[in-house]
This record gives sequence, C-alpha cells and structure tokens, in this order.
Amino acid sequence: MSLSESDTRAKLIDPALHKCGWTEELIRREETEKGVYLLDGRPARRERGRTDYLLRIKVNSITQPVAVALIEAKSSDTPPEEGLEQAKKYARLNNVSFVYSTNGYLFIEYDSFTDITSKPQKIENFPSPGTLRERYEKNIGFSLNDKYALPLLMPYASGEASRRYYQDAAIRSVLEKIARGENRALLYLSTGSGKTFIAVNILKKIADAEQLRRALFLCDRDELRTQALAALQNVFGSNAAPATSNNPQKNARIVVATYQTLNVSNYEDDAKFFIKNYPENYFSHIIIDECHRSAWNKWSVVLTRNPGAIQIGLTATPRYWEGGNEEDQKADKQITADNLKYFGDPVYEYGMSQGIEDGYLPACEIVRRITDIDETGISREDIERLGAKDPITGNTVTVSDTKPRYEAPSYEALIQLPDRVKAWCKDLFEMFLQTSGPHQKTVIFCVRDTHAGQVSQEMNNLYAKWCAKNKQELLEPYAFKCTASEGGSDYIADLRGSEKTHFIATTVDLITTGVDVPILKNVVFFKYVRSPISFQQMLGRGSRIHLPTNKLMFRVYDYTNATRLLGKEFKVKPKPETGDTGKGIEKEKVIKVEGFDVHINPAGTFIVMEQNGKLGMVTVEEYKEKIAQYLVAETKDLNTFRTIWLDPKNRKQLITALPNDGSGIRMLQELLNRNDYDLYDMLAEIGFGIVPKTKKERVEALQYKNADWLNNLPDNTSATLLAMARQFELGGTEELENYHIFSTAEIINAGGLNALKVIGEPNEIIRQAKERLFKV
Repeated sequence: MSLSESDTRAKLIDPALHKCGWTEELIRREETEKGVYLLDGRPARRERGRTDYLLRIKVNSITQPVAVALIEAKSSDTPPEEGLEQAKKYARLNNVSFVYSTNGYLFIEYDSFTDITSKPQKIENFPSPGTLRERYEKNIGFSLNDKYALPLLMPYASGEASRRYYQDAAIRSVLEKIARGENRALLYLSTGSGKTFIAVNILKKIADAEQLRRALFLCDRDELRTQALAALQNVFGSNAAPATSNNPQKNARIVVATYQTLNVSNYEDDAKFFIKNYPENYFSHIIIDECHRSAWNKWSVVLTRNPGAIQIGLTATPRYWEGGNEEDQKADKQITADNLKYFGDPVYEYGMSQGIEDGYLPACEIVRRITDIDETGISREDIERLGAKDPITGNTVTVSDTKPRYEAPSYEALIQLPDRVKAWCKDLFEMFLQTSGPHQKTVIFCVRDTHAGQVSQEMNNLYAKWCAKNKQELLEPYAFKCTASEGGSDYIADLRGSEKTHFIATTVDLITTGVDVPILKNVVFFKYVRSPISFQQMLGRGSRIHLPTNKLMFRVYDYTNATRLLGKEFKVKPKPETGDTGKGIEKEKVIKVEGFDVHINPAGTFIVMEQNGKLGMVTVEEYKEKIAQYLVAETKDLNTFRTIWLDPKNRKQLITALPNDGSGIRMLQELLNRNDYDLYDMLAEIGFGIVPKTKKERVEALQYKNADWLNNLPDNTSATLLAMARQFELGGTEELENYHIFSTAEIINAGGLNALKVIGEPNEIIRQAKERLFKV
C-alpha cells in the first residue's frame, strides 16, 4: 500500500533511523517560516513552511548538536532518487555534507566532500551517528574533540528556537573554518536576514568556549553602532561598550566602533586614534559589518595590525555581478575583489530570493515608469528656448555657459528641473492613493541634498491638498528630508517607530545601508544608480517583514531604470589596492531650467522571482504565460485541473510547483485586480481560458443550481454547508479546509460539525459540496 510522505516518515524512515542509533534528540525537523502570498489584496502566510529533515551528532549530553546530514523523504511508491537534487539544494542551505533521498525502503546518498552519489541501498543499512561523525571529521579537517572545535559545541544562550535555520548554518560555517585553523571568513546574507544576530552568536559561542580575549565590532555609521551595541549588550551586558573619540573603552571585552571613531573612514585619515589606543594584536576577534561599504585601503589597517585575530566580514553584496558598463562597475569591482582577495570566497551565502521563498523576507513588486525628457535628453536649444538661471542667486545664466547637452543621469546634479520633480511626485502620490493611501512609510532616493529638499516639499504640498479636499486630519511632518546636512539620523527613529508622523523620507544615501526600518512599505528611485552594490543596499531597505502592521510585501517605484541592476552579476579579478581619491575634479556649474511639459508613462509592472538560481523579474504577461505552460503540461485539461484542486494535498503540490513557489500567483491576483476571485478561477482563466467567477458568484450559483441537492439534505446540514460556503466567499478554498472553520459563530449556529455527521463522513460531504461549488 502506498504511503504519503508524512506516513513514510512516521512508519518507515523514523523506525529505521532509530534502529541505526539516530535518537529523536539527534533528529531535527527544521521548518522554515510560512511563505508569503497575497490573499484578497492583503499579504498572508501559507499554512506551513518547508521542513528540512536534519541529522545531527552530539559529543556529549550537554553540547550543541552539530548538523551533518539531510534527508529528503518521498512517498513509499516513489523511486528513492527522486528527491535527491532538491535535497542537495536544501543541504547547501543548511550547510551539511551528507545528503539522502529515500522512499522508506531504499535510500540514495550524495557525499559533497567526494561529489559521489551511491547506488540505492536498503534503509536498514543507513549509516549510524558514529559512522557519519567519523566521515565528517575526516573530511572537514578536525575532530570535534579538538580545542578549537569547542565553539561549535556551545549551546545557543537563548535556545534553538531563537534562531533560523540559515543563521545556524552560517554560524557553523564560520566556526568550522576557525576550527580548521583558518582565521578569515566572509559571510554573504541578504539585507534583513539577521547578520547582527549571527555575529553576536558567533562571539557568544567563542566566549562560552573561553576563547574570546577582546573583540572589535566595526561598522560605518552611528545608527549601525547603536543597533549592534543593543544586540551585543543584550547578551554580554556591560562587557560590550561603544568606543568614542574620548573613550576607547579599553576595559571592555567587546568594543563597538565606527570607521569614523577609529580615524579610518577615508583616504586622508591617519588612523591615529586606532594606532594610539590599540596596540598590534590587541584584538583576538574582529567583525567587520557591511564590509562592502568602504574601499579596502580605507580600513584595512584594522585587520593588518591584528594579523593573529579571527577576522570575519559580513556583507549583503553578492560576490559576482554581471552587466552594466565599465564606469558603473569600477568601484564595485574593486570592493568585491578586495573582499574576495582577503577573506576568500564566502563560507555561506543566503540571498534575497531564498529569503522570499522561505518566508523570512517580504515579497516584492516593481513598478517602472519612463519620462519623456529622460529619454530625449536636454539640448542647448531647449535651454535657449526656456532660459536658465543660477539656482542660488536666481540670476540668468547665458546659454554659452551651459553644457551642449544634458543626459538624464546629470539631472538634478547639474541641471535642476522643478517641473520634473513636480510631475514625478504627483505620479507617485497618485499611485499611493491607488494602493493603501498616502500614509505609507516610504524612502525616496534623491540625487543630492537640494533635490531631496525639493521632493520633500512637493510631497508635503500634495498631501496638504489631499487632506483639505478629503477633509482629513493633516499628520505632520508628512515628508521630511533625511540627509546628513539636516541631521537626518535624528529622524530615523520617527520613520521607524511613529505611526502618525514621518511617512516619507527623502534622502541621498543616509538610509542606503544597515538602517533597519521594518515598517517601510515603498522604496522609490528618483536618482540614477550606477553601482550594483548601492542598488542592492537601497533595495534592501524594504526587505524586512513587519508583523505588527502585517507587512509581508513591499513595492519598488522605479523612475530611473535602477532595477535593471536586479540580479545582475559581474565576475571580478583582484586588482591592486589603489583608488581614485576624487581630488582635482573641477566642480561643474549647476543651472535651473523651468517650463518643460513633462510626460510620464508606465513601463511595466513586474513580479520579483528567482530565475535560474538568481533574483530576477518578469512582466505580468510573462508570468501568466509561464503558469499557463505549466498547467497545460501538468493537468492537461480543466476537468483534471478541477480534480487536482479538490484534493488539498494535490492542490498544495500544484501551487508549490508553480513558478516562484506559488507566491507570484498570489501577487498576480492583486496586480490583475482579482481579489474577489479564488485562486481556482485565477488559474483556470490563465491556463484554460474559462470566464472566471467571483467567490460571491460561485456561492450564489451553488445555491440556485444545486437547490434540489440542498433541499434533500436535513435542514441543519444544508444550513451548515451554506454557512461554510460563505466562509469560502471570505477566504477562498483554503478557508473551507481550515479546521477552525467549525469554530465560527455562523457555522456553530447552523448546526456545525454534528450536522454533517448526521448524514455520513463530514470530509466526504464537504468534498461533494466543493465539487459542486467549482462545477457551477
């Protein structure tokens, strides 16, 4: 008899593992967060996440188990090798070396150390914990009994429930490298994935192993220092302290400092504070947060003066980029090459697309716009026709003093265009009104300080007029300039915390990196971005889930084609440690030109999804085509599709196998304004061209087209089924299968579960009702 995956685990795999010595404390079912989708226009979570079946080994009863293997379980009638490729991906994400796929009778092993896949073997021959430990230690290069492996065995101070699976994998990756005697490690994790948590727990495990003498946590901004300090003090108390220009905190066990404090923030700095207060090899451990942020020779003295220290770099920047021109890539290539040259390849990587798939990062929609004058450029003839002024004095600027031509990337930097600012702000504000209204936490990236001020002023004007027209309370400040010249760091707490003020932050680069604003719903590009690294960081400002406001997705409004850099990679080779200091560049004259009739046009709405292992985006039409191709190939016709849909297990497999793990179809539901429709009608329309019915229309049709069937049922049974149908109207198919449906007042009052039991098995009655619901 065929067994489902869950039954195969319980009845075949678990008993076999127990016989081989794998007790329950050595088996961890690592479940990811519930993935994100959109339901009735609101983000929601799937019923459950992915479960990875990890095998771990323990040195003794009080040590932290170390994960070494992953098992992919399939139903008992499936070939044992079927889940192997999927398991390899999950094994990489969990940082384990031995990968197994099994149907409960036979298993296949893949050994990542040797890259060899075994033949099918009987499940009774599964390797024991002792065998896998011996193989792990032989290939990893150390024994778990070694002194420097001790941090690996230190339990999490706040328990394992506090960490996510990939954070544990990243921590183990670093500690394994240290245990091999290597003292440099680089971690790449997407913005919002919890790099600070990882850093704190690496230091904590090393400290608990009594191998931490003094540590330095180095970051590049006061806001980042504040965030890191709070996390470190939560674990280390007063042993973690912030270095200031007046106090190097030489009594602290962990020093938290910025580049600026140590005098290593730019090419001209002499590192005097750092050299004076911290002798060579003063620190036993150094963590560089956001190590992509500054070119290597600005802060490398911190590492080179501590050659004996364990040195760990954290970055949200991928190691490879492609695309863009040489000018775009120059600075990014240098930073990326420096990191790789010094630290080596990342020991662990966790990208944004994986974070979205796992449900730890929000889904993303991109709205692109194009502007006529950005496409055509501005000629000297245009300036002669409209006139140019000095933006400081207001005096007229002669045409001969202007450039022959201005292209879009120079707008607002060399030529101020108030009409363009007004048009962009008006277009953006109208899109806010079309979604959830003007009170959306947003960051707008501008070209320079004056541009940020103009955008802030225009957004405030639009908001004030809207409030007056709609008789709404004016919540001030609405838009505000968040730049260094305005002391912008002082406003970040209000952007993050206040629900009644500080909605729109206009900035140049103050919020580009590291600043956590989980409530942020929109990221807007009003500036041209050349650097893939900068783009990745700007995009990352929105990539945090915020449960208190049910923020499970964010939007990118792109007016400058910045999203062309999404998922792009370039491969680099290490370059000499030199850089352009920027000296000797003559400051160009800035002019202001008014009178342009600016036209903005839509340039597409896109869904961000994983393509060929990289983050990418597809148009709505392309995504619909992908879905249609899959449905026709897998379900053949509408009747087969309906049969699959009625079975919860088969439906889940169908949705999960859709492009982007099914999350894209939920977003598509909102983009096509199909929130009143069940996913069944969405997919049936895309795949088979049926005319979709709203959920309300289906419930109404169930009543009048199946009146005879309903009338022949006991009154309480009929009333209960119709009450359940109204729950379908509210929440779709999944609501019908929610066990808590029988706790709703309407269904209880109609007769509830007992009313169904009167005529037979409730699941069968519900199945018949669902079948009739989707046939009408």
